[in-house]
Amino acid sequence: MNRILCLSVLAALTLSGSVAHAADTCTKIVSTGHPQYPAIAFKNGDAIVGAAPSLVEAIAKDLDIPLESKFMGTWSEAQAAARDGKADMIVGVYFNDERAKYLDYVQPAFIFDPVVVFVAKDRTFEFKDQDSLIGKKGATNKGESYGDQLDAFIKDKLDVVRTDGIDEALNDLVAGKVDYVIAGYYPGDAQLSVLGIEDKVEALEPALLSAEMFVAFSKKSPCAALASKFGEGITKLTTDGSFHKMLLDAIAKWDAEH
Repeated sequence: MNRILCLSVLAALTLSGSVAHAADTCTKIVSTGHPQYPAIAFKNGDAIVGAAPSLVEAIAKDLDIPLESKFMGTWSEAQAAARDGKADMIVGVYFNDERAKYLDYVQPAFIFDPVVVFVAKDRTFEFKDQDSLIGKKGATNKGESYGDQLDAFIKDKLDVVRTDGIDEALNDLVAGKVDYVIAGYYPGDAQLSVLGIEDKVEALEPALLSAEMFVAFSKKSPCAALASKFGEGITKLTTDGSFHKMLLDAIAKWDAEH
């Protein structure tokens, strides 16, 4: 056997060994996510439910590993739980460099999520791109990240307050306290219906960006070695129509409860 072939076999054995070790040490996955991001993830009692939790639950079932999806507080608190190892996994999270210090992102992303600008219909303004927001007052949810570039633009160029939930931001918008709200389109639109203000607020076009949304393991979790297996599962379920059905089911569940 030549040297290159030997190295290839050794690498394969090492990988399979690490996955097998993960299966031995990872006896249960505790997952968390955004408590207010329908239909991707949202709080239901003591659990986080939605399309993303359904996705990882299906993969864990195939791997024969128990998974518990737990509500762990606000979005900021959920991220802290993953950072500190209190949660093995966090679902529905954008990538940024700071989070990558404590998270192992599962590739590929499971959905592209448009981030938009919401405005009051009676106080709309000309909008071309992010520069159109300069000089106006905005709001967004605490703990939200929209990727390193947009995060830096918001910090350096915009006047944006952070609110305790997208519902507070949208209420401030209708009350005239802010000129716009930055949020994911899907949770923003869903929250408008809950608040009964869908006839007062609209989303401007174009979207600020279409961000990739990921599942990620805490680097402190013994389950992180299963990232490649979860990646395989995400690829399968997002290409065979299964995740689309999970998304529709999550939308129906959210609508029925609100």
